[in-house]
Amino acid sequence: MGVTGVGGIFLRANDPKALSAWYATHLGIGDGQWGMWEQEAGTTVFSPFARDSDHFPIDRQVMLNYRVVGLDDLLGKLRAAGIDVITKAEWNDPATGSFARIYDPEGNPIELWEAPAVESDAPAA
Repeated sequence: MGVTGVGGIFLRANDPKALSAWYATHLGIGDGQWGMWEQEAGTTVFSPFARDSDHFPIDRQVMLNYRVVGLDDLLGKLRAAGIDVITKAEWNDPATGSFARIYDPEGNPIELWEAPAVESDAPAA
C-alpha cells in the first residue's frame, strides 16, 4: 500500500492565526484555527516544476492548487473582499478546466481550479 492522498498542507507563516482565519473566511478551508476540513474525492496533481519555470513566482518553492465548484461565484466573492484575482484565457481548456490565481496575505500563490463538467454516457431518463 502506498500513499492514498494528501493528508495535510503545512505553511510557515508570520501570523499563523491570521493566515488560518483568512483561509477559513475566503476559501472555506478549516475553522480558522487548525484548517481541518473534509474534502470531496477527486483528482490531485503532484507535479514538480523546473526551478526556472514561470508557472508560479520563481521566488516561491510551492504553489497551492485547490479544486473548486462554482469558480466564477468564488472569484466574485474574492474580488468583493478586495482580493486580487488573476485570470487568463490561455489557462483554461475544455479538457482540463478553468483556472484563476490569487495570493494569500503572506504572498503564497494559490491556483483555483474548476475541473471540466463530466459528461455522462448514460441515456437521459
